Amino acid sequence: MLARVAALLVFTFIVSAQAHAQTWPTRPVTLVVPFAAGVTGDIVARGLAQYLGDALGQPFVVENRGGAGGNLGGNVVAKAAPDGYTLLLSTTGPASLNKLTYKNMPYDPQRDLAPIVLFGKAPVIITARNNLPAQTLKEFVAYAKQNPGKITAGYPGNGTQGHITGELLQQRAGISFAQTQYRGSPAIIADLLGEHIDIGMDSLAPYVALIQEKKLRGLAIAGAKRWRLLPDVPTVAESGFSGLEAAVWYALLAPAGTAPDIIAKLNEAGNAYLKTKAAQDLFERLGIEAAGGTPQELKAFIEAELERWSPIIKAAKIEF
Repeated sequence: MLARVAALLVFTFIVSAQAHAQTWPTRPVTLVVPFAAGVTGDIVARGLAQYLGDALGQPFVVENRGGAGGNLGGNVVAKAAPDGYTLLLSTTGPASLNKLTYKNMPYDPQRDLAPIVLFGKAPVIITARNNLPAQTLKEFVAYAKQNPGKITAGYPGNGTQGHITGELLQQRAGISFAQTQYRGSPAIIADLLGEHIDIGMDSLAPYVALIQEKKLRGLAIAGAKRWRLLPDVPTVAESGFSGLEAAVWYALLAPAGTAPDIIAKLNEAGNAYLKTKAAQDLFERLGIEAAGGTPQELKAFIEAELERWSPIIKAAKIEF
């Protein structure tokens, strides 16, 4: 009798979950961005939310939950009910690398978050104030060696890809500089324009117009190739530092335990979004290379990122 009851309960649960997934969504969905409004991830999320709302028939509402390097927003989603109504549009840190840099991280992204789709990757760019006596990355490295302790770099937060790239550059080039952590790109840009810091390392998009207008100087892009809208800014490899490629990536995740049918529906919609002209135009402006793919491919990508950056983070002793 007990075995029959248990089997009936399991069957009822499976049928209920399948029915729920088939009808999902029946109410608005919250799309958490673990950073402040206006940053690149927020812009990506709002374009995606508009498409998903139209495609799936319910509003997707962007909610900015910044703080602790993205861990605050990541934790909100990791601890949310796995019902498909709370999702995370994450960048590199909250989805993976923060687990290597934060001693007391409130969640484990690999354990507590379910991968859905990788949207794209944006290379880190190294920018400089206009009056810095260095026109190229190679000249900057020489200048830093001649002026030890006098260079200040700005990063968009502890443990961000910009921060880790800065640590890697110091290791590879044999230089050191002071570091200032900011909460997003606008504050870095303000201090570069005000000549309070010397260089910034951040995702590419917020700096494009300022470089084009010659208000800031682009020293190098940490990508595999030059970007079409900044043809005069060389790659880091072209500047003499091979193997120093770094990108901020953007991915959609859900609480672990979310129904596979919901994950599949979101994955299908996410890949469809990448094929739209709206997404292609937006990514072009932001300097993001579109990706796409399956949840399994995103899972493998995250694991590869952790394996790649773990020794660099440990060697630099990046820990909070």
